[in-house]
Amino acid sequence: MTTAVAAPFRFFSLQVVRTRRLGPSLVRVTFGGPDLHAFHSDGRDQSLSLFLPHPGQPEPVVPLELGDGWWQGWRELPDDVRAVMRSYTLRELRRDPDEIDIDFALHGIEPGASVQAGPASRWAAGAAAGDRVLLLGPAVADNRAIRFRPPQDTDLVVVWGDETAVPAASAIVESLPAGTRARVWLEVPHAGDIQDLATEADAEITWLVREEQGHEGSALVLDALREAQLPPAERPYVWIAGESGCVKELRRHFVRERGIDRRRVTFVGYWRRGVSEEQLRAEG
Repeated sequence: MTTAVAAPFRFFSLQVVRTRRLGPSLVRVTFGGPDLHAFHSDGRDQSLSLFLPHPGQPEPVVPLELGDGWWQGWRELPDDVRAVMRSYTLRELRRDPDEIDIDFALHGIEPGASVQAGPASRWAAGAAAGDRVLLLGPAVADNRAIRFRPPQDTDLVVVWGDETAVPAASAIVESLPAGTRARVWLEVPHAGDIQDLATEADAEITWLVREEQGHEGSALVLDALREAQLPPAERPYVWIAGESGCVKELRRHFVRERGIDRRRVTFVGYWRRGVSEEQLRAEG
């Protein structure tokens, strides 16, 4: 199989090394493979495209030749045959041995869930050592799929993410150097999803737990942030990621209500409530 794609991205054939449940709604899957020696990233919110097999398939089905025309070839495969494609962020890259971690939000897995689990959640919940996947990721450390880029003069870092953005937000917080002031809000469904994050930064981390509040999404987040007192700062930088509707409301809050320069606000919609990734992709 030809796996080359125009730099700075290429395909990597990987397999599951191990899994670890982080909480009721989160599972960490560690992947390895000889291809990973060519995987490079300096980003803490590095975006990736993961290709997963359908139930009963030993590996994801993709076109035999993964050259520049891979996208069209993948789209032309039958819906129930072609690999499931989902977007994720890198949690951690390690060497000796080469491994990467990807944290999966498990929507709809728990009994009596109000939403139906999607194919990626179902796959991650049952992932086992040896399971095979294909990943489209960076071969160049500094690439366009990295969004967290605070200006050098930043004197306060503000971060918000829901459970889909907790992996990227956690990696960001852990990477902040000593002397950096940071104010962080992380939203998760259950108290058991709260994690201990180690950072050298002067970071205040607030976990917003939806099951304890009686409401979720935008209302919970906006109430918390509107009531929050940010430390005085002349040049703050804001990174917000998660459900796209909530992200847009938060961006308006920071730009209009708090008067932060819109050029210093990075906002990324990882998903949209009630819309599948296939539908979002079809919208362009």
